[in-house]
Amino acid sequence: MNETNIVNKALERLTALTGMQGNWKPRNQDIVGEIDFYYNTRNVHVFVEVIKELRQYQLPKLLEMAERYHPLMVVADRIFPTLKELLREKKIGYLDNAGNIYLHTDDNFIWLDGNKPIAEEKPVTNRAFTKTGLKTVFYLLLHEDAINLPHRRLADATDVALGNIKNVIGGLKDAGLILQVNEKVMKLQNKKMLLNRWIAGYRETLKPALQLGKFRFWNNEQLLNWQTLPIEHGATVFGGEPAAEHLTNYLRPEILTAYTTELKGNIIPKWRLMPDDKGNVQLYKKFWKDELANPEPFAPPLLVYADLLLTDDPRCRETAEMIYNQYLKNEFEQF
Repeated sequence: MNETNIVNKALERLTALTGMQGNWKPRNQDIVGEIDFYYNTRNVHVFVEVIKELRQYQLPKLLEMAERYHPLMVVADRIFPTLKELLREKKIGYLDNAGNIYLHTDDNFIWLDGNKPIAEEKPVTNRAFTKTGLKTVFYLLLHEDAINLPHRRLADATDVALGNIKNVIGGLKDAGLILQVNEKVMKLQNKKMLLNRWIAGYRETLKPALQLGKFRFWNNEQLLNWQTLPIEHGATVFGGEPAAEHLTNYLRPEILTAYTTELKGNIIPKWRLMPDDKGNVQLYKKFWKDELANPEPFAPPLLVYADLLLTDDPRCRETAEMIYNQYLKNEFEQF
């Protein structure tokens, strides 16, 4: 579902419940759009960020946007009550597909809650955001021109079955994330939206399936010297906090995240690890192929950004923003 559909559905529900009208205007800038609300003789203008389902990790970015765009409103299919409360505390407006609305400006105060969303048939899963699809999309985010590769070459590059590639490309088209330039050429569009959808899918679908376990070092001081850990080149790379230290020289790791194709049974004795559900060493199956010319044992900045963003640690989120601004912003905010 694209942003315009989310907004229109929410506005239609609001009008049906209250008679309040809203005029949606998309924008091709770092703010998704604007809405002019009309009720009685009043007119209220708001800037709008559109999110399918608001999550906790997205709040810091919204707070930063609210400082630049005022008043700011979030329009979403669904917003959980605890997140609504946090938005109200910061005077950030919201509107969901059930017609629930909160809007607080100097001259206006509107708050309607308690409406239940209209029951809908469960949509067919978009194949671009299944576990297999997310692996392919990750590759396309790193190599945008690969969208035009023959399907067999793209399947080889991503280790995804050939039959799935067509479904993934079709899913991206259905979501409005691919532009057909001509008969033979496609390009990704709405790339910031695609990045956000990938991160949400990575958190909920792909990353949990990749986890090999949590551990701790026999010697706790080893975390301070993680750079000395023996690794097999091309098989094991660091993500999350250790990769962020490498990229920024700012964050000092408290949790060591590694992606590997090595057998877990080989790494445990080599790194002198002990299983621990609360341990600060997290191993995941490596799901992409490194560039042959890359000698450094670190995940791509895009994955490091996602790893940090999905934590509940303010220092990690701060570092994630640094990595986004330095390594990703120009790529994902092209106009």
